[in-house]
Amino acid sequence: MTRPGDRAAPVVGVLALQGDVAEHLRALAAVGADGVAVRRPEELDEVGGLIIPGGESTTMWKLAVAFDLMEPVSKRVMAGLPAFGCCAGMIMLADRLVDGIDGQQTFGGIDMTVRRNAFGRQVDSFESDIELRGIPGPRLRAVFIRAPWVEQTGPDVEVLGTDAGTGRLVAVRQGALLATAFHPELTPDLRLHQLFFDIVREQS
Repeated sequence: MTRPGDRAAPVVGVLALQGDVAEHLRALAAVGADGVAVRRPEELDEVGGLIIPGGESTTMWKLAVAFDLMEPVSKRVMAGLPAFGCCAGMIMLADRLVDGIDGQQTFGGIDMTVRRNAFGRQVDSFESDIELRGIPGPRLRAVFIRAPWVEQTGPDVEVLGTDAGTGRLVAVRQGALLATAFHPELTPDLRLHQLFFDIVREQS
C-alpha cells in the first residue's frame, strides 16, 4: 500500500494457522496497515511485522512445525522482525513456559516466563479492565479466553498492562516485540494495533 509522497508502507502479516486471523486483519486495516495472512515461509519473507493470534498454543506449535514455519518465524523474530502475540501468541513469544506439555516449543524472543491457561479454561473466559502504561487513554476493556499470564520478566521487558482485578501482568513489550494475554482484536479499542503498526513502520 503506497501513500502519496511516501515509500510503500510495510506489510503486516497475521500468522494464519488458527485463531482470530480475520479479526486481526480488520483491526490492521482500521489503523491503516496493509495486512496479509501468512501460512508459508515464502509469505513470511514479504512482511515487515507479524501478528501471532490467539488459539491453542500446543496446536499452533504443531501446525507451525507441519507448515515449516517454526524455524523461519523464530529466526526472523530473533533477527529483529517486529511481532505481536495475543493470548496463545503471547505463549509463542515467551522464552520460558510454565505448565507447557512435554517438548512444547515456542518462537521465543521475549525474556519472560508465561503460565499457560493461567486464568482458567474456556468456561472461565471473562472481561476485565487493563491499566495501560505509556499508552494514552482510559483503561482498556479486555477479553480473556483461556488466557495466560506473565509470571516473571527479564530486565529488558517493559510491563505495558496489568489486570485491574488481579494485578497480574498481561501486556509486555521488549524492543519490537509486543505480547498480550488478552484479545485486543475482539474489541473496538485499536490502541495496541496502532502501537504495533507504529513499531513496524519505525523498523522498516
